[in-house]
Amino acid sequence: MSKQSKEQYLESSRIRYPGRNRAGKSAMIDEVCDTFGWDRKHAIKALNGQVSLGEKARKRGSKPTYTEAEKTVIVEIWKCSEQPCGKRLKTTLPLWLPSYEKRHGKLRAEVRAKVLTCSARQLDRITAPHRLRGNKRYGRSTGRTSHRLKTIIPVQCGPQETDRPGWMEADTVSHGGGSSSGQFVWSLTLTDNYSGWTELSALWGNSGSEVCVGLRRIEKRMPFAMLGFDCDNGSEFLNTVIESYLLGKTRNIKWTRSRPYKKNDQAHVEQKNFTHVRQLLGYGRYGEIQLVELVNDLYENAWLPLRNNFTPVMKLVEKTRVGSKVKKKYDNPQAPCDRLLECPKVSQKIKARLRSQREQLDPMELSEEIETKLKAIHLIIDRIEEQRAEEAAWANEPSADAGCAPALVATAPSASTPPASAENLVKRPKKKQKTTNVRVS
Repeated sequence: MSKQSKEQYLESSRIRYPGRNRAGKSAMIDEVCDTFGWDRKHAIKALNGQVSLGEKARKRGSKPTYTEAEKTVIVEIWKCSEQPCGKRLKTTLPLWLPSYEKRHGKLRAEVRAKVLTCSARQLDRITAPHRLRGNKRYGRSTGRTSHRLKTIIPVQCGPQETDRPGWMEADTVSHGGGSSSGQFVWSLTLTDNYSGWTELSALWGNSGSEVCVGLRRIEKRMPFAMLGFDCDNGSEFLNTVIESYLLGKTRNIKWTRSRPYKKNDQAHVEQKNFTHVRQLLGYGRYGEIQLVELVNDLYENAWLPLRNNFTPVMKLVEKTRVGSKVKKKYDNPQAPCDRLLECPKVSQKIKARLRSQREQLDPMELSEEIETKLKAIHLIIDRIEEQRAEEAAWANEPSADAGCAPALVATAPSASTPPASAENLVKRPKKKQKTTNVRVS
């Protein structure tokens, strides 16, 4: 039954309802309940004119506080700021509103006041219809260990209390598309335990020399000195190249490692591997060396300035176990740059440089630049995949002779190897074994 037919039927029932006796009204109520699937109380109210259908129906509850004007501003900033949760979005809005007004014009006073006073729960409700939900897929970890370095490097486990920046957790992320064969791009991730400041570098492979190049590149642009280096037990970190770099005579860095197969020992950097690398680049294969410079340009000039200066993060303050559940308490969301500016152990010179760099950045421009650079990277990856698909299709192309089936010929191991005859490469049929029956008396 259509909506219009339902309204006409209900209107005709209302006209006939007052003229019925008690038994007639009861029968009509049963008929309306069977037609609409209503309860008897609701059907009685509808026949008495207290409930209507369509545009005339009254919506229960209070009127909505936030109009489309406030929702448009909130959703736009939420999308550009990498879709944070309500608590972090509430801290993000004051940071991004000046940039939004620069692009879209000055907001009215009442709209701006509502956007800034919106609660974290309400922000979650406003952004809920726009959230994208996909299947999560996790990769593999590869590598060998060094027994000698394991005896030298102490194990660091449990929460690490720090009162200044510089104590870094390090890890690598594979961009091999689920396969560890061949050479492809890797991402080196370093996260500061105190402020959440994160640095990234793209590498061609995960050898010790490549990781050392990435560390040098990161240390040149870090706003503070590295005091500690905590890594896992992978061969990309436990090697002589990193040993000579970290434990040099002029360095005073405390080098620690996590327990094997205990990823929670490096919870800070493991979280950033997903939010800063996987959510940006995905799980595909980056198998061309030209992508290293493009990914580094994306990291240094757009992605990291946005995440470190304009994306608030929360820190775990307290964790209490109640029975089988764990209750966690977090502090107020703050951008990593704000945490450095409020730290008393950071010098005024570093704080002045951070403020100067932050004033020159625009979060909306950085967000658009990220999308532009990602499109350029995806175009190269799509072109490479098309070429590989064409080569695979050409290699499996059938022979031009219609009546002949192609022979199963193996490929030569190298160009200098003389080709073998086709007879030796064709699989010969198995010989039938002769069976003899022997009678035993």
